Amino acid sequence: MRVLTAPVAARRPGAGLVWGVALAAYVAAVFHRSSLGVTGVDAAHRFDINASALAVFSVAQLAVYAAMQVPVGVLLDRFGSRRLLLVGGALMVAGQLCFALATGMPLAIVARVLIGLGDAMTFISVLRIVALWFPGRRYPMMTQLTGTFGQLGAILGTVPLVALLHRAGWTPAFLTVAAIGATVLLMVAAAVRDTPRGEVPAGAPPTRTDVRRELAAAWAQPGTRLGLWTHFVTQFSGAVFALLWGYPFLVQGQGLSPTAAASLLTLMTAAMLLAGPAIAHLCARYPFHRSVLVFVTIGATATAWTVVLAWPGRAPGWLLVTLVLVLAVNGPASMIGIDYARSFNPVNRISSATGVVNVGGFAASILLVLAVGVVLDVATPPGRATPDLNAFRWAFALQYVLWGLGALQVLRYRNAARRAMAAAPPPGRP
Repeated sequence: MRVLTAPVAARRPGAGLVWGVALAAYVAAVFHRSSLGVTGVDAAHRFDINASALAVFSVAQLAVYAAMQVPVGVLLDRFGSRRLLLVGGALMVAGQLCFALATGMPLAIVARVLIGLGDAMTFISVLRIVALWFPGRRYPMMTQLTGTFGQLGAILGTVPLVALLHRAGWTPAFLTVAAIGATVLLMVAAAVRDTPRGEVPAGAPPTRTDVRRELAAAWAQPGTRLGLWTHFVTQFSGAVFALLWGYPFLVQGQGLSPTAAASLLTLMTAAMLLAGPAIAHLCARYPFHRSVLVFVTIGATATAWTVVLAWPGRAPGWLLVTLVLVLAVNGPASMIGIDYARSFNPVNRISSATGVVNVGGFAASILLVLAVGVVLDVATPPGRATPDLNAFRWAFALQYVLWGLGALQVLRYRNAARRAMAAAPPPGRP
């Protein structure tokens, strides 16, 4: 992922409007991204598929998103934020139209691929607008606000979408989602400009050799690999729960009503809005103890899941609330990995290092999404149309493998990064 940072003397007139509309595009992207999370059960019935096939939808979306991180950075250097926001928004609208009309798996998978492509173009484009419209000293805070407020899209994609789906039906619901995306797209076309003067930044696009060289240099830095494994181990549990398997687990496994399950996912997103600034503040205040936050997040998440999975019968409401509140910290904690990329790489290589780190969590999420789907199919008793609680227990127990692997790698590369920093401190840093 590449982010242009340019010196800007002061906040330019109209910057708030441009950022606000660009932020609306990111909110819409998160809405599109999250729309499968609460509709997975309905999707399984509509397309008459099992859990493994349902997992393919999320895997297609996540894999495209992860694979496009570096290519989108190159396109952004060449074409600017406005064009990528427009193309990305159009792809997501097209994806939702396909999903609304799909009656079989092929078109539904195409729909999720289109949404993943469009989603990959959005956040990085908004960050470039922040870099070009606001003074450098405000960039960290504006970036945090962009990521935090963007999660409002996930709230829109829970209770409101479930209510619309059950009231209007599949096709009208997703046609409405597409219409919302088209409205935001028109707002972007009307209000967003790449720079205060309106021109598209005309920097020469990097060659393939340049990209490979930057990625190789970033990968050679132990701090980058520390960031990748941090992102890997902290993100996957909350992401998989929110994007696909949390809603079926709550409805089919724990016996909650669709509205109650969607409400818990909404609570998770709301808690994430509060956890983000708190994690950022702790990282800024205690930069040499960021790995402590990582291990605390791993331990708290594993403990919460252990209690839920070991509880005899269905878990009580207070325990499920505790689980989603702990999972809400996963997303903000994964940003520590991005912070490691910034800390251990020179300015000209931060974008490439960030792209490497950003793949970690999505790779883990893809593995878990697929594995949970396969285990649910294997562990579901013969004759049952849907998985039972025991099947979900076996499926979510797979997380312990990823936590163990990730924690060991974080410990390994934390020590390697400390040795490298002691031998040659990063330029300009103690």
